[in-house]
Amino acid sequence: MNTIAIIGLGYVGLPLSLQFARSGVSVLGLDIDPVKVKALNASQSYIKHIDAASVAEMVNQGRFAASVDFSKVREVEAVIICVPTPLNKNREPDISYITETGRAIAPHLVKGTLVVLESTTYPGTTDEDLRKVLEAGSGLVAGRDFHLAFSPEREDPGNPKSVVSEIPKVVGGLTPACLAKAQALYGRAIKNIVPVSSCRVAEATKLLENIFRGVNIALVNELKVVYAAMGIDVWEVINAAKTKPFGFMPFYPGPGLGGHCIPIDPFYLTWKAREYGQNTRFIELAGEVNTAMPEYVVHRVTEALNAHKKSVNGSRILVMGLAYKPNVDDDRESPSYHLLEMLQAKGAKMAYYDPYVPVIRPSREHSHWAGTKSIKWNQATVSRFDAVLLATNHACVNYQELAAWAPLIIDTRNALANIKTRRGQVWKA
Repeated sequence: MNTIAIIGLGYVGLPLSLQFARSGVSVLGLDIDPVKVKALNASQSYIKHIDAASVAEMVNQGRFAASVDFSKVREVEAVIICVPTPLNKNREPDISYITETGRAIAPHLVKGTLVVLESTTYPGTTDEDLRKVLEAGSGLVAGRDFHLAFSPEREDPGNPKSVVSEIPKVVGGLTPACLAKAQALYGRAIKNIVPVSSCRVAEATKLLENIFRGVNIALVNELKVVYAAMGIDVWEVINAAKTKPFGFMPFYPGPGLGGHCIPIDPFYLTWKAREYGQNTRFIELAGEVNTAMPEYVVHRVTEALNAHKKSVNGSRILVMGLAYKPNVDDDRESPSYHLLEMLQAKGAKMAYYDPYVPVIRPSREHSHWAGTKSIKWNQATVSRFDAVLLATNHACVNYQELAAWAPLIIDTRNALANIKTRRGQVWKA
């Protein structure tokens, strides 16, 4: 396949587009956001860990172009859908981005086109929901007139060792012919293709991967609280345990779960399981533990301030790190927002510092923070805060300077473990 379209040019769709383009495929990037489209066609990147030079190289070579015109899918051989799959206000799956994308491209599908969904979702979305809207809008039949497949994204933003071409690609097709077509597509850009028997198996694979992380993070988050009550440092315990060369994989606690995947994806299976009369107790318990973490962190902030003869009410508190993980600019579902809001509700005067998020962008969940700017990193500014709550441990931050400037630090990431600090200055949370 020499010409493809990738719909959704975010943290998944853009790096995938560039990888296909580097592999000699002509890529049409489609997005509903004209600002993103204009930036990409001008060889600019709006994702911090994707440099503009990579975009410019593919644009200048004529291998990548962006557009808002979805009718152009009639000109390509394959369409890959990489759109968000959030939860609604009732914490139920919202696949409207998938179905609306399907409706947008269906009238323009031509016979023989391959459509692949990459968005994380519950088993049955591809061969039921997406298939239904594609067939209704095109008059074509999946598996006969066009090919349909699912291949879960496996992006790890901010990890320099995570290279799109090197990450094995799981692929499931509606029919054996659909699978073969999808394998041929991804074989152009990815070294190792892992075929599975159906779209549903591929969908379930992605959910297992994220549920595994969510449950294990919940476990260490719970142990953090238990061990703290015993006067035991959970970070020291984890570092000792991970020396075991078999049967153990380290996971690390934090102030809560963030990102578009781990806090959301497990509940897609929870919702779907009810249709089959099944309960997902591990998933739901893990969700409860992880959701409770910001409250525990706020409690530790309160204890730390009290020990310094201050109350939360009226204190100036700086949250360090708005991104949900280190070294990225992705603040979706970040627990830092919950920390900001919970402490502000208790009367604290809140601010944040994050070199990756200089200005808070508009979002559905935290629109009232939109436009708020990160403070400047200097001694005069940082030293004015009564406490610094370290929520995300970006590698570019000078933690020795933080220790020298801040009177009190609540560290949720063990970032100051090897930094010389004053007695009583650092509290772990």
